[in-house]
Amino acid sequence: MKLSSTYTIDIFHKITENQPLIHDLMLRFEFMNIHVKANRIDIINELEHYFRPFVTYGGAAADITVTVIESTSPEFDCEFIIKQPDPGKTKIKEEFCELPDGRIVKKRLTGMYFIFGNDVNVAVGPCLKNHNQVVNFINNRFIGHKLQQGWLLGHAAAVKNRRRGMAVAGFSGMGKSTLALHLMSLGTIFVSNDRLLINIIPDNSGVAMSGVAKLPRINPGTALNNSDLVSVIPEHEKEKFKLLGMDELWNLEHKYDVFLDECFGDNRFELEGIMDYLIILNWSMGEGSMQMEKVDINRRRDLLPAFMKSPGLFYLPEPGKIAASASEEAYLKLLSKCSVYELSGNVDFQRAAQKCLMLLEQ
Repeated sequence: MKLSSTYTIDIFHKITENQPLIHDLMLRFEFMNIHVKANRIDIINELEHYFRPFVTYGGAAADITVTVIESTSPEFDCEFIIKQPDPGKTKIKEEFCELPDGRIVKKRLTGMYFIFGNDVNVAVGPCLKNHNQVVNFINNRFIGHKLQQGWLLGHAAAVKNRRRGMAVAGFSGMGKSTLALHLMSLGTIFVSNDRLLINIIPDNSGVAMSGVAKLPRINPGTALNNSDLVSVIPEHEKEKFKLLGMDELWNLEHKYDVFLDECFGDNRFELEGIMDYLIILNWSMGEGSMQMEKVDINRRRDLLPAFMKSPGLFYLPEPGKIAASASEEAYLKLLSKCSVYELSGNVDFQRAAQKCLMLLEQ
């Protein structure tokens, strides 16, 4: 199928004209309803299983509709531009094509295409083989909606207890999800894994945080060193990983999804809270003793890139609307409303979790 139109709505009609979109699912992220429609029931079953804490039933109106089409990869009669890798990365993963009313993003390795703009949100291609990319696309619709409302995007995990909330940021590979899961083992509630939206509370008293419905993905080292998580590793793989040293486990590129209800019990994943603390991981394996110190983020702007996050290709501002400024000053203004701590020295998740819990329980 070769599509020559340059408008999202025409592309949508062409892609869906012979597809029976009779299978659907309604998700509720905070106060936002996302209606997912698909041409295959197995797509809906996969998404319902993944998003199960956020599945809702009833006749609520949809704020956003996402259409998922299992098919061979379509062809588009338009020029795609290569997206250069992020700093520190080398592999080219995406291409994109700008439309008068939207954008097409192509995943080079999988053949998945994502068309969005003008109320059109379509994932098309081998969706069942690339379930995680469909999950990310749905979550990116939510992120885009919040950004348009003036929220800023952070690269952080987050947890909360009854009264206080904490974000955990860190430079690449520092273990923010691992620390958040250690805090889960100490009784906290999960808010977000890798992306966190923040905004000022209307009465200017603090920072509101809004999580993204993405499950943590952990490596075998994280699972083997937390009794609540060890069950995510299939039995036949555990013995192999137990033979590896800590450095090997730390750097192993092998990930497992953590279904939080299976590991920690029901009702432990909520997408909203107050961000009283930001913990920035700046530690390294074998670097002396772990230190946790409160910092003035205005004087330690070197730490700010660990938290700031660009929305990337999947965010497209609505015509005629201006999203919140993503400048350093905008982040600093928000972070001045919470307490910021730096974790440095040696990597020690258990000790760090205990110190973080003490803050949350103050």
